[in-house]
Amino acid sequence: MAKRFKAAIIGGSGYGGAELARRLLMHPDVELVRVASIDHVGEPLGAVHPNLDGATDLVFEDLSPAAAAKGCDVALLALPHKVTAAKVPELIAAGVKIVDMSGDFRLRDAATYETFYGAKHPHPELLGTFVYGLPELNRAEIKKAKYVASPGCFATTIELALLPLARAGLLDSAVVHVMGITGSSGSGIAPQAGTHHPSRSGNLKTYKPLEHQHVPEIEQTLADAGGKNVELRFVPVSAPLSRGIFATCFLELPTEIDGKRLASLFDECYAREPFTRRPKGRLPEVVAVAGSNYLEVGFAVGPIAHGRRTVTCFSALDNLIKGGAGQAIQNMNLVLGCDEKASLEDVGNWP
Repeated sequence: MAKRFKAAIIGGSGYGGAELARRLLMHPDVELVRVASIDHVGEPLGAVHPNLDGATDLVFEDLSPAAAAKGCDVALLALPHKVTAAKVPELIAAGVKIVDMSGDFRLRDAATYETFYGAKHPHPELLGTFVYGLPELNRAEIKKAKYVASPGCFATTIELALLPLARAGLLDSAVVHVMGITGSSGSGIAPQAGTHHPSRSGNLKTYKPLEHQHVPEIEQTLADAGGKNVELRFVPVSAPLSRGIFATCFLELPTEIDGKRLASLFDECYAREPFTRRPKGRLPEVVAVAGSNYLEVGFAVGPIAHGRRTVTCFSALDNLIKGGAGQAIQNMNLVLGCDEKASLEDVGNWP
């Protein structure tokens, strides 16, 4: 029998931690051995995450990073931004592989991090040592990596909507306008005045317009994909959904770029991708991917005006899975040499 890898979750009491645990508990090649948290210490996982009731005997433990990762092959971090950065050096010293879901190691520039996250990075010397965990772009590098920074939920949605265009050189010096609509689970498990259900239900409102922390992450990734000097103008919108993100990207392209050319670019980019798909006969929908690790992309071609053609690109995903813990598991699979699709192939519910 092949060896099973051992994994620890650090920061397991939130929605991301719950999804990590769910996926690991049904993983054929990886065993979840420990879940660290400063909340709910001593309580079983099922007492906090009802869907895990009876699925495991594990309890939440208040442990140092090194103690949490002891004897493990990989540590999956589901901690808040700024908290993660302080704990990573101890994990590096412990020699464990790391898949991080926070934003602390996605950016390579310390000044940009300080601007968008509101604090100096405590370990700027580690910026650039994590591989950015977007498999559709960096699969080969992820397979060789010891430390992976999984992308943000908005970032994943928008990057994969635009990746085929960046690779084709169609985003050079482009200004892309994006509206992204997101569900409430992206705000975390602790209710706040702006995310609490009574204020969110039946409501739409924007927040952090043109200054969301995923903007530099997206621009950095599109540049890595070949898009030179891309600028993003991003407006996020809070929606009365529990799960899901839907992004609409508006841009102007040369007049010779028509629907046939775009279809060729998208299909060439994603034909062999296990979790990114371009549906035929319809455009992306949140309900088609909610509850799954799949992401949908699509586009619409508009009229020619002032010597340019208007194009909109669309994408949809589940923010907790392909936009969060599912993608972290996908990255973990690549890092450990497991089947990339292990524990992730289930489709969502319909309706």
